[in-house]
Amino acid sequence: MNVINPATEEIIVNLKEDTLDSIEYKYDLLRKGQEEWSQIPLKERIAVLKRFSELLKQNIEHNATILTSEVGKPLQQARNEINGAHNRIKWLTENAEKYLADDYMTVDTGLTEKIVYEPLGIICNISAWNYPYLVGVNVFVPALLAGNVVMYKPSEFSSLTGLEIEKLLKQAGVPDHAFQVAVGAREVGEILLHLPFNGYFFTGSYKTGKYIHEKIAHKLVPSQLELGGKDPLYIADDIVDIKNVAAGTADGAFYNTGQSCCAVERIYVHEKVYDEYVDGFVKEVKRFKLGQPTDEGVYIGPLTRKPQLDFIEEQVKEAVAKGAKVAVGGKRAAGKGYFFEPTVVLNVNHNMSLMREESFGPVIGIMKVKNDAEAIELMQDTEYGLTAGVYSASKERAESVLKRINAGTGYWNCCDRVSAALPWSGRKNSGMGSTLSHIGLRAFTQPKAYHLRG
Repeated sequence: MNVINPATEEIIVNLKEDTLDSIEYKYDLLRKGQEEWSQIPLKERIAVLKRFSELLKQNIEHNATILTSEVGKPLQQARNEINGAHNRIKWLTENAEKYLADDYMTVDTGLTEKIVYEPLGIICNISAWNYPYLVGVNVFVPALLAGNVVMYKPSEFSSLTGLEIEKLLKQAGVPDHAFQVAVGAREVGEILLHLPFNGYFFTGSYKTGKYIHEKIAHKLVPSQLELGGKDPLYIADDIVDIKNVAAGTADGAFYNTGQSCCAVERIYVHEKVYDEYVDGFVKEVKRFKLGQPTDEGVYIGPLTRKPQLDFIEEQVKEAVAKGAKVAVGGKRAAGKGYFFEPTVVLNVNHNMSLMREESFGPVIGIMKVKNDAEAIELMQDTEYGLTAGVYSASKERAESVLKRINAGTGYWNCCDRVSAALPWSGRKNSGMGSTLSHIGLRAFTQPKAYHLRG
């Protein structure tokens, strides 16, 4: 399997993919070792994961360089991701004892009722390439804390990062029988779906998530899917500092070259502030530096996957053919690499793919609306339900809008952010289940009820 640098189109390295035999061998290691890992006291498992977090920090330059080379993420953004993973692990390890401890529901004379949170067993984690550290630690860290063992399959587009994660986990003290990496593309994923795992946790596209869920349904084991989004943002007419709002929301749309599940994907602006907002937004996007992700000051790197260039190009072409106007960008960048110019499209509507299908790249459509009611109707006009945001001077007004939107996360005067303290979950085609927060810690457990009389 060739690992390709998307900024240069050069082969970085050729990796040997796992086979049925090697995957079965790794699975057997995990199966035999799960009880041993679960019997290690929680305090010790917490200490191991804390050491892993510190190793991430100590090796940040090395790991950021590898991440940038294989996914094209600008180098500073790669550092930011690793720092973000460190912070998430901090919350998870500091709260593990609180939320994985036994819950005593009734303690009376002669009767004790309690809930014990037992590990699921052997976890299959099929992960994503856009934030391999962040979406990875969302799953394998709480899974290991809860006493599970993990088969971790990084995306084929971030395999080198996946192997670095394994190296640091083992260095921190996670034994071979508690964590294994499956290297490969779809064929390896298919092998994993046929093995008797006790839970599947997938991050990626709706199409693949639906396929996985259907394939494993007969096993009757937990299946959590963190899928895509077409995340809407509404700019109300009572916003005062339009310039700063425009700059902040442009970052929310284009950070990581727009390759974020929770990136702003479509914007609705009240007609009273539309012109001023669009002017500020376009000026900010024009300042974004596109180039080699290792160069200083570069904000927009290449797309990780070459086929996405065609997809985004077709979205823009279709929108223009239906009456839209490209305010900036609109085409591939010249030269080698999978580069697409940061693109802002105006005069859009919901007859255009750009406003309905996940773009997952540096392109955004901005649409004028008359009032909150029209904004709500358009924001709800989607098969996805990951995040939604409102910028307004009034918290009450924003919450009134957000309550009407069927999404797992609502933002007021912010966007494109994730907190380890809050659950990360999608609705409709954006997935099922939750990671992070106390819900995400307990997602890797199965409760057992104890009725103790005497």
